[in-house]
Amino acid sequence: QTPRSKVQTLYPPTPLASNLTSRHTRAAAAPLRLSSAAEAPRAAMAGPEQRVVAVIMVGGPTKGTRFRPLSLNVPKPLFPLAGQPMVHHHISACRRIPNLAQIYLIGFYEEREFALYVSSISNELRIPVRYLREDKPRGSAGGLYSFRDYIMEDSPAHIVLLNCDVCSSFPLPDMLEAHKKYGGMGTLLVNKVSAESANQFGELVADPETNELLHYTEKPETFVSDLINCGVYIFTPKILIAIEDVLKQKKDRANLRRVSSFEALQSATKAIPADYVRLDQDILSPLAGKKELYTYQTLDFWEQIKTPGMSLRCSGLYLSQFRHTSPHLLASGDGKKGATIVGDVYIHPSAKVHLTAKIGPNVSISANARIGAGARLISCIILDDVEIMVSLPLFTK
Repeated sequence: QTPRSKVQTLYPPTPLASNLTSRHTRAAAAPLRLSSAAEAPRAAMAGPEQRVVAVIMVGGPTKGTRFRPLSLNVPKPLFPLAGQPMVHHHISACRRIPNLAQIYLIGFYEEREFALYVSSISNELRIPVRYLREDKPRGSAGGLYSFRDYIMEDSPAHIVLLNCDVCSSFPLPDMLEAHKKYGGMGTLLVNKVSAESANQFGELVADPETNELLHYTEKPETFVSDLINCGVYIFTPKILIAIEDVLKQKKDRANLRRVSSFEALQSATKAIPADYVRLDQDILSPLAGKKELYTYQTLDFWEQIKTPGMSLRCSGLYLSQFRHTSPHLLASGDGKKGATIVGDVYIHPSAKVHLTAKIGPNVSISANARIGAGARLISCIILDDVEIMVSLPLFTK
């Protein structure tokens, strides 16, 4: 077994594990079961009731095509927002969770595309980060389940699950406390949006007093609620058993299905694979109203990052957040000893900005960029090694 201090790129374990707390006992036919403190004394001594692991779903090159051309040369999760890779904001938020044991990134990208970043961020934040590469699409819940051995190797009491394509202040510590008080299987981060835009997301109905999730539907054709799913969750390990139950049901239905060869050919092109499990339709919707799922509403910013235009807005939101969380990352200057800075601006230490340049608001300048004399930058993201020079003579009054 590789030492915990090392960063790994791992593939799904094969065959399926029979015990959530063991990577070594494997039996494909055996059902999952959660170990008790008596069955796992080492985990009990370490305080499993507090231990947390985080999982960030980063997708892959075949997804997020609406983000092109920005994702043609760099994986979308590594595209810089406010001077940091997109996924960095998720990882930084996870680091604030008490007793965090491990962070996993799950996606379809080649290992080499994440190796350098994963190694760097692990050393910087002093928290183990692993990239786990999926061998095929399995859905968000199916992907989580396929790596259950690694996720459960620390015997966590809670699993934090985040989608990479969301921008938020990620109130994870407060959300975790609420999750513990609810006592359910899972807690969803939710937000209120306009009725006109609600159908672009998963809409839900929650009990106003208990915050229990009563009804959930993904992108409905008719208006259900202005309360939407933010793509941030906290689960107990029971979620893995719920996913296994869905997988078993799908397998049983597939075995019982008897169709003609023509019908089979048609269904093969349309049907979702039996090992593909969607978190929203297959897990959240059936469990709604069963006192298993609860909601935690964020009153801070939240956006979904689907298009290049949204990256600029989200970069600005993160820059604004830096005022409270990381003011040392924001640049300053009055044009005397450095460039004039207006509003929230990030400038990488290796970037060179001319004294006469005026930068901001909402500007992020990446590594080794060069900003020439007289340049005026507003609401933009300058990528690595970009050079901006004034090509025409400057005239002064």
